[in-house]
Amino acid sequence: MDPRRLVPRTDVVLADARLAAAAATLGHAQVKALVNAAQERARRGEIAPEHVADAAAAALPAGPTSLRTVLNATGVVLHTNLGRAPLSDAAVDALAAAAGHTDVELDLSTGRRARRGRGTLDALRAAVPDATGVHVVNNGAAALVLAATVLAAGREIIVSRGELVEIGDGFRLPDLLESTGARLREVGTTNRSALADYAAAVGPDTGFVLKVHPSNFVVHGFTSSVPVADLAGLGVPVVVDIGSGLLAPDPLLPDEPDAATSLRAGAALVTASGDKLLGGPQAGLLLGDADLVERLRRHPLARALRVDKLTLAALEATLRGPTPPTWVALRADPARLRVRVERLRESLGDLDADVVATAAVVGGGGAPGLELESWAVSLPERLALPLRTGQPPVLGRVERGRLLLDLRCVPPERDSEVASAVRRAAVGQA
Repeated sequence: MDPRRLVPRTDVVLADARLAAAAATLGHAQVKALVNAAQERARRGEIAPEHVADAAAAALPAGPTSLRTVLNATGVVLHTNLGRAPLSDAAVDALAAAAGHTDVELDLSTGRRARRGRGTLDALRAAVPDATGVHVVNNGAAALVLAATVLAAGREIIVSRGELVEIGDGFRLPDLLESTGARLREVGTTNRSALADYAAAVGPDTGFVLKVHPSNFVVHGFTSSVPVADLAGLGVPVVVDIGSGLLAPDPLLPDEPDAATSLRAGAALVTASGDKLLGGPQAGLLLGDADLVERLRRHPLARALRVDKLTLAALEATLRGPTPPTWVALRADPARLRVRVERLRESLGDLDADVVATAAVVGGGGAPGLELESWAVSLPERLALPLRTGQPPVLGRVERGRLLLDLRCVPPERDSEVASAVRRAAVGQA
C-alpha cells in the first residue's frame, strides 16, 4: 500500500482535542493550514502518519497574534521597544470589558448621543484639577500636532534651539511641527536661552511659545533655560510639552516636569503621553484652558487623532485604579530586589552566575540621567539569544560581555519562569 494513503484525513486531525481548542482562539483557517503542512511532511516521509496531529500541535503559535509577551529583565522600566508601560490588571480587565458593545457615545438614560469617553475625561480632570479642559488623542506627538495645527498653522512657533529634540526612530520635532504648516522661530543657543530671546521674537505672527522637555538627554555645564512662569508673561499662549506624562510632582523624580506645576505656572496648554510615567495605554493628553481645549477638540483634525473605546477604557482604569506596574517597578525596594536575585542565583545550581549590583533607568524618554539602585544576575553572554527567543522570551541587557537579568520589572510571581528559562537556555547551549 502506498504509505501516503496512511496519512489521516484533515477532518480527523482537526478533531484532535489540542487542535480543536486552538481553532477556537486562532481560527479554523490557521489551524487547518498547520494540519495541511503536517500532512505534507508525512507524505514526504519526514514524519510518521500517526504523528501528523502531534506535528500540527507543535507548530501552533503561542497566541492569537504575532505579538509575544516578554519578561522584561533589562532594568529599563519604560522600554520603548517593549511597548513602554505595562498595563495594570484593572486596565487589562477594562480592555476586556470594553471589547464588546459599550456606551462610549451613548447616554443610556436618555437614549441620546453623549460626549465620547466622558468617564475617562472626568477621571483625567480629577487627576489634574488645575486643568479646566482636557482631551485625549492617540499619542503624545499627535497632541502636539493638533495644538500646532489649531494655534499656529501659517504662523510662528517660538522655541529654544536647545529644545528641538529628536523623539525616536528618526522623527524630529522641527519636522513634526513644520508638517502642520507652522513656521519655527528658533531663539537662544543650544545650551543657553534667555527670556529676552523669546521677547525679541514675539510679534503679530506668533502662534504660541513652545517649551519642550528634552526628555531623552541631559546637557550639563554652562546652560540656562527660561521657566514657564516667565514665558507666561510674554502675552502669548505658552504650550508645554512635558513628554513623560507625570501629572503631579513626585519626590522620586525631582527634575521631571509635571502637568500640574506647568499649569499653575501659567501654561495655556500641556501635552503629554499616557503610556510613559502615567503608566497607561498609548495616548496623548491635552490639558489646559477649557476654551482652548474645546477649540482643539472641535478642529477637524481631532477626529483623525481620536482614540478608540479600548484606549479610553484602559486610560480611565489607570487613572482611577490601583498603582500601575510602572510605579511599582520605579519604587521597588533594592533590598528586596537583592533577595529575589539571590534566590534566582541559588536556583541555577552550578551555572556560571553571579549576583551583581547594577543601576536601572526610567527609560521611555523620562527622567534622563536618573539611575535607580538595583541588582541583577550576571550570566554568560551566550545565553542572551536563547533566552530572547525562548518561551516565554526573557530580555536582559549585555554589559562587558555578560548578560544581566534585572528583576525590577518582572512580577515576583514570575521569578520561577525566569529561572526555568535560564536553565533551558543553558542546556541548549551546552
